[in-house]
Amino acid sequence: MHVKPAARAFHRAMASGRRFSESWSGSPRAMDVLTAIGCFGLMALDLPGLAAADNSLNGPLAVVVLTAGCLTLLVRRRAPWIAYLTALLFIGWLHELTLIQFALYSVGRYRGRRTGILATLGYVAFTLVVFAVPGWPEPRVGTLSSFLSLVVPIGVLASAVGIAAYRHDLVRELDTRRAESAVLQAVQQERTSVARDVHDFVGRELTLLTVRSEVLSMRSRETAYAKDFEELADTARRAHLVLNEIIVQRGERAATPGVDGLAALAEESGRAGSPVRLDLDPDVHGLSPLRQAAVYRVVQECLTNAAKHARGETIEVSIAAHGPQLRIAVSNGLATRGPGRAPVSAGSGTASMSERVRSLGGTLTASRTEDSYEVVATLPKG
Repeated sequence: MHVKPAARAFHRAMASGRRFSESWSGSPRAMDVLTAIGCFGLMALDLPGLAAADNSLNGPLAVVVLTAGCLTLLVRRRAPWIAYLTALLFIGWLHELTLIQFALYSVGRYRGRRTGILATLGYVAFTLVVFAVPGWPEPRVGTLSSFLSLVVPIGVLASAVGIAAYRHDLVRELDTRRAESAVLQAVQQERTSVARDVHDFVGRELTLLTVRSEVLSMRSRETAYAKDFEELADTARRAHLVLNEIIVQRGERAATPGVDGLAALAEESGRAGSPVRLDLDPDVHGLSPLRQAAVYRVVQECLTNAAKHARGETIEVSIAAHGPQLRIAVSNGLATRGPGRAPVSAGSGTASMSERVRSLGGTLTASRTEDSYEVVATLPKG
């Protein structure tokens, strides 16, 4: 009777353990703990030779001292100098070179090239002084030979590997920041494009409203409504001026095409090797210019992505305006063979496309199956 509850409890415990191990195993703290354990294991292997050479450590005291030295590696990211100074102490006291390798790597990795070089020079100078002290357990000739062939290369190599890892981290962080900057720039450019489209489309309607109001004002000059039409014309002019002040300067940029430009997009894509089947609802032509511009931008970006990643595959474009929602669906098959060379892409087109859709109160989703890729955007028609 109690087997099933016990089994469930066991499975829950195992699942919790797996989740904990997966979340913890890749963390910096886990790497520091593993580094400290590895260093302790290497020094423990060296312990019999150390005790025989200078009889400084034995039994429990050796375990305590080595553990204390290895624990300094737990703070090697924030304070690598603690492990470094402890390693120098171990060299002078125990003639132990294991900890200094981890310490020099940590200094170079987390403090950079200049600090790593200074730490390496300090290590070389310190070991040279230690080897020159009378009473070193080997003959002077053997000591000098060991110093030149073992001690110096150990420190230089460990520090060089740490500095190389530091530079790799810098390059990776720079690439990440560049990618984030590209996405943010693409979003900002799309916002600017939306603002310019608002300026073009809404400004045109305000201009027409102003002109029409002035005409009606002139026609009704002798009537009681003349003053109302004049106020309406003044209001339209003020609104146009405010729009010019709020919206960014347009510069030399053509307005975003509407749905009438989709045929040219499809033809261009076909010439590039990706034929397009366009299913366009006639009601889409009655949408506002801003929504037509959004339709054009979404389809344009999807065709660009398909040309990069699935060249030669047929692209299905469906634009329907049923009910209160406008639905844009673009799908294409996935190429069986990848391109010979990776396509040039900043990875920011999807972000700008999503920003355009969100700015109009819509949503955009992208889904991938084993043999196809589909982007679906929905927008309110009103």
